[in-house]
Amino acid sequence: MQRKPMQICILEHPRIRSHERFNDIANTPLWSCLMGGYAAAILQEAGHEVTFWDTTKTRWDFAKTTGQLLDLCPDLLCINAVYLWEHTAILFKFINTLKRQGFTGHINFFGFFPTLAWRSIIEKTDGVDSIAVGEYEYTLLQLAQRLSEKKTLTVIPGLALSSMKNTPLLVKRTLEIDPDRFPFPLRDCGPDETVSILASRGCYNHCRFCPIPSYYNDGPLWQGRSPEKVAAEISLLIEQGYNDFYFVDPNFIGPGRNGKKRTLQLLDLIRPLNINFGMETRPNDLDQEIMDSLVASGLKSLLLGIESGSKSVLGSLDKYSSQTISENAIALCRSVGIEPEIGFLMFVPDSTVQDLNENLQFLLKNNLLNHLERTVNLLSHCQIVLMGTSGYIRFMEQGRITPKGMFGFEGLVAFHDKKVELIAEIVVHECHFVLREMAREESPLYWKIQEPTNTHVKLNNYLIHMFEMLLFDTQKTSLIDTADEIKGKLTTDIQDIINAG
Repeated sequence: MQRKPMQICILEHPRIRSHERFNDIANTPLWSCLMGGYAAAILQEAGHEVTFWDTTKTRWDFAKTTGQLLDLCPDLLCINAVYLWEHTAILFKFINTLKRQGFTGHINFFGFFPTLAWRSIIEKTDGVDSIAVGEYEYTLLQLAQRLSEKKTLTVIPGLALSSMKNTPLLVKRTLEIDPDRFPFPLRDCGPDETVSILASRGCYNHCRFCPIPSYYNDGPLWQGRSPEKVAAEISLLIEQGYNDFYFVDPNFIGPGRNGKKRTLQLLDLIRPLNINFGMETRPNDLDQEIMDSLVASGLKSLLLGIESGSKSVLGSLDKYSSQTISENAIALCRSVGIEPEIGFLMFVPDSTVQDLNENLQFLLKNNLLNHLERTVNLLSHCQIVLMGTSGYIRFMEQGRITPKGMFGFEGLVAFHDKKVELIAEIVVHECHFVLREMAREESPLYWKIQEPTNTHVKLNNYLIHMFEMLLFDTQKTSLIDTADEIKGKLTTDIQDIINAG
C-alpha cells in the first residue's frame, strides 16, 4: 500500500528564444503544451499533493524557478523537458544547480525531447534521475507510487534510470489503447486566452521530418478520444468562462471513413456550444461535408500540412499527398470563407533547383504569396532533422549528417545540390532579416499593424522577385558572387525599401 501521498511538482520549465531558430517551432510538437497538465491531472487524481507550475505563463526565468523549487522542496519533480536549440545546456545546468543547492527530490524528465534522446541524456549527463520514455502518464503514476513505498524503480516499464548507463535495453511501456482513460489536463489559462485542447493522439502517417510517430510507436499510430469526452471537456471549460479553443492534435480528423465519421460526430456535439476554434489536419482529409460541418461548428482558423509543391519532394518526405490534393484543399477552405495557413518546407536536403521552382509556382498559382508575413515564412522554411525521426535515421545511414546541438539532437544534412544550398542560405538570411524587422515595434513592418502598407506590398513583391532571380541565375550559370556578397546587396535593398516606407 501507499504510505503517504507524494509531494509532487510538475514543471513546464522556462523557454529561451533561439537567435538562429527564432522563427521555428519544430523543437517540439504543438501538443506538448498540454503534457504538463496531463501529468499533473493523473497524479492529482491518484491522491498525490500536486503543484503545477507553467513558467511559460508565470514568465519565471531559471533563477526564479530554482528559488521556488528550493522553497517548495517536493519529493518528486517531473519536468516536461523541451529542446531549447542552442540553449539546451542551460536546462541541464538548472538541474545541476538545484542539486548543488540542496534539492533532494527525485528529478524526472518526460516529453518528446527526452524520449527521443533518452540514451544520450542518461549516459552523458548527471542530475536527471529518471526519464519517462514515450507515453508518460502511467509511468509517472508508477514512479510516484514506488517512490512513496520506497520500492525499486527498475521494474517500471518505460522508465530509464540514471543507474542504467550503458544498459542496452529498455522495457517499453505499452500504449494506453483508450485515451478517454486519461483525466482532463490541468491548465493555467488567463482570461480571454485561447485554450489548447487535444482530441486525439499521434498520427496515422509517418512523414520523415516528424517526431510524433517515433515518440509513440516507431511508426504510424492515431488514437482518437471519444466525441462525448471531448465535448464534455469543452463544456467544462465554457463553464469556466472560455469560448476560444485550438485543437493541438497533430491530425484532427484522423484516418479513413472511421476518422471522418468520428469527426462529424464530434462536430455535431460541439456545434450547440457556440465556440470558436482552430485546428490542423492533412489536406487529403478534407471534403465538402467535413468542411461545411467544421465551419458550422465554429471553425475560424486551419493549418494544412502541405509541405511541398514538388511531386518528388512529397515522395521523399513520405507525405503520401499530391499537388492536386493540396490545391483542392486550399480551394475548399476558401470556398467557405477560411483562408488556410500552410505548413511548407521550401528547402529540403534532397531538393533540386527544379523542385524549388515547382514550389514557387505552386505558391504563386494558389495565391499564397500575397501577404508579407506569410511570404517570408513560406519562402524560407527548411526541413529540420531531429534525432529519432525517420529522416534523421535515413540521412545518418547515408553518412550525410553532422550532429549539431546537445547530444547531436539536430542533424545538419549536406544538400545534394550545392546550388540549392546556396539559394537556401541567401533566402533564409533575407527572410529572417525581414522577420526580425517585423518584431520591432518602431518598424513600419511591425506585425501588429492591422492593414498592409505600401512598404509591405513593395517588400513582398521584392522577395518574390529575389527568389525568381536566384532560380534563374542558378539555372543559367553558377552564381559568380559569393553568398556573403549577395546577402549584403540584398539586405541593403531591403533596408532601402523599409526606410523609404
